[in-house]
Amino acid sequence: MSTGAGGEANQAPRVHVRVPATSANLGPGFDAFGLALGYYDEIEVGLADDGLSVRVECNRDTAGVAQDEDNLVVRAVRAAFDELGHKQPGLEVRCVNRVPHGRGLGSSAAAIVGGLAAGWALASAAEGRPPPPRPGPPPRAALLRVAAAMEGHPDNVAAAVHGGFTVAWTDPEDGPRAARVTPAPELRPVAFVPSARQSTAASRGRLPAQLGHADAAFSAGRAGLLALAVSQPAGWLAERAELLLAATEDRLHQPYRLPGAPESAELLGRLRDRGIAAVLSGSGPTVLALAVGGEQAAAAVSVPAPGFAVLPLAVDTEGVRVTFVAG
Repeated sequence: MSTGAGGEANQAPRVHVRVPATSANLGPGFDAFGLALGYYDEIEVGLADDGLSVRVECNRDTAGVAQDEDNLVVRAVRAAFDELGHKQPGLEVRCVNRVPHGRGLGSSAAAIVGGLAAGWALASAAEGRPPPPRPGPPPRAALLRVAAAMEGHPDNVAAAVHGGFTVAWTDPEDGPRAARVTPAPELRPVAFVPSARQSTAASRGRLPAQLGHADAAFSAGRAGLLALAVSQPAGWLAERAELLLAATEDRLHQPYRLPGAPESAELLGRLRDRGIAAVLSGSGPTVLALAVGGEQAAAAVSVPAPGFAVLPLAVDTEGVRVTFVAG
C-alpha cells in the first residue's frame, strides 16, 4: 500500500483513495491466493461537522448501492475510527465504483479496504488537527486484520491492501496474515466479465463439506506450482508458459461452482482448449485468463465470448493508495 500528499496542510482534511479490483483463488489457491488488477474504484472522504452525505457514481450497479450508513465504504470508515478509538465524525463520501458488483472481482474487498484506509488517514484530523504533509500508511497488518473480519476471509482484501500476488492465511494467534510478491512481468491478465451477477454465498453453498485426500493432494500440488511460476524473475515464465495451464487446474471449488454458471464454464473451456490458463475469478461468474506475454493475451482476447465484456488488464503492484487533497 502506498501513500502520497496533495494540497496544503491548513486546508480542510479530505482524502482520495484508489483501490484495485482483485481476483481470488486463481484455480487451486482456494481462499488463499489473490491477484491485484489494474482496474480501480476511487473514493473521496472528507470530514464534516455532523451528518452523512454519500454520492455514488460511474457503475451500472449503482442502483443497488446504499447511500446511507449501510454503505460498505461508510461502514469501513466508521470501523477505522472505532478501531483507533476516535469519536465518529460527520462524513462526506464520494464513490466512483468501476469494479462491477457480484462478478468475482473483489468489489466488497475494494469498498472495505478503501474505506478503512480513508478512515485511518483521516483519524488524525478527527479532533481538529490538520493532516501531516506526508502521512505514513496505515499499518498493513492492522488494515488486513480489520478488513478480513469485515469481509469474512482474507484472500481478496490481502491483494487489495498489498497489490501484486498474495498468499493469505489465518494464524491461530496472530490472525490474518499475508505474503506478497510482484508477479512475473510477462503475466497479462484478461478478465471476461458477464452482465449477470452471482451471489458469493450461493456459489459457496455449492461446495461439498468434505473432499477426498486425492483431490486435496492434487490441488495442493497445483497451488505450489502456481505460486512458484508467478513469482519467478522476468523471462522464466515466458519460457515455460505451458506450466500455468497445469498450475491452474483445480479440484477444490471450480468443479462445483461452474455448473451454476454454464456460460462461464463454456468460455473457460474454450480458453483452456487454446492453451490459455483460464480460471473462475473468485466465486465467479467472471473468467480470468492468465495469459503469458502479449501474443497469448491477444489470443485470449480473440476467443469468442458472447455476453462478456473483455478487459485486458495490468497487474496492480501498489495496492490501496491514499492521498490527501484539498477540502
